[in-house]
Amino acid sequence: MKIAESSPTPVEDNAALEKARVAVEAIRTQLKRRIVGQTEVIDRLLISLFARGHCLIIGVPGLAKTRLIATLAEAIDLDFKRVQFTPDLMPSDITGTEILEEDSRTGKRGFRFIPGPVFCNILLADEINRTPPKTQAALLQAMQEGEVTAGGQTHPLSPPFLVLATQNPIEQEGTYPLPEAQLDRFMFSVHVEYPSFEDEVMIVQSTTTSHNEAIEAVLSPAEILELQDLVLRIPVAEPVVAHAVSLVQASRPRNDGASDFVQEYVAWGAGPRASQFLILGAKARALLDGRAAASIDDVRALAHGVLQHRIVPNFHAEAERIETQRIVDEILDATPAHATVK
Repeated sequence: MKIAESSPTPVEDNAALEKARVAVEAIRTQLKRRIVGQTEVIDRLLISLFARGHCLIIGVPGLAKTRLIATLAEAIDLDFKRVQFTPDLMPSDITGTEILEEDSRTGKRGFRFIPGPVFCNILLADEINRTPPKTQAALLQAMQEGEVTAGGQTHPLSPPFLVLATQNPIEQEGTYPLPEAQLDRFMFSVHVEYPSFEDEVMIVQSTTTSHNEAIEAVLSPAEILELQDLVLRIPVAEPVVAHAVSLVQASRPRNDGASDFVQEYVAWGAGPRASQFLILGAKARALLDGRAAASIDDVRALAHGVLQHRIVPNFHAEAERIETQRIVDEILDATPAHATVK
């Protein structure tokens, strides 16, 4: 993925920025009809959508992950499909397959491609770590290039296209760790936490009656594409880009600017795609707030979501139970807002 060169936002785009802010608030209003709390998770999903990124959502069962994603698809009038990942799921169950058909008029036989569920706008890969890596890899081309190759033919996916995958954080039998190449395709990894007492009371009250809030589609696919294009036009100053790269390079233990903590506990750090996603995410975060430029604060606010699934702890970290969230904390502390790693 390459980031287009930033150029100053034209004055006439001020109206577009205001329109984007209104659209975002309209989406949030629709989501609040069914989803209680989870403000940060909702923001990460919207940033992923507008930045053309994919999102890995991690949380124990029962935290409304599927409900949130389905509601988002309703609110923006996108084609939504869900695939329950299981150990016996095959790649063709996701991408599609070719079948041999005979023309009843001519008697000739030929192959016809039957599209799989990946041909949609929002694909929910439910419990993605319950299927073997071979099937997980079926999503790689779709997530990166927005197309699927089957039988020697390449079939493009209709934009906007977003993969939202869920994963249970509890180690259980029948799960497969996601390969680094698969993890790197996700813009964010988002941890869904338990609700507060007050939120859980509201959840129980709203989900134990016969009433179900109707969701209104407030944004069309064409409007989503307009917002995605607007994100690319939001300017980013050179120091902001430099800081994003500094954070990513500070995660690499063999880098000269890596801290002693990173050198001691990290086996592999994040690659250049993390720097790209930090900047794209910062632009989208600015758009969500109706701002005309991204800042270093935007980059730092997204650092955990972008970096934590791209950092591979070494055996010292595993032995001392040091998780990637703490490693990112240390990277942020060692790389203040004014610092640049060279």
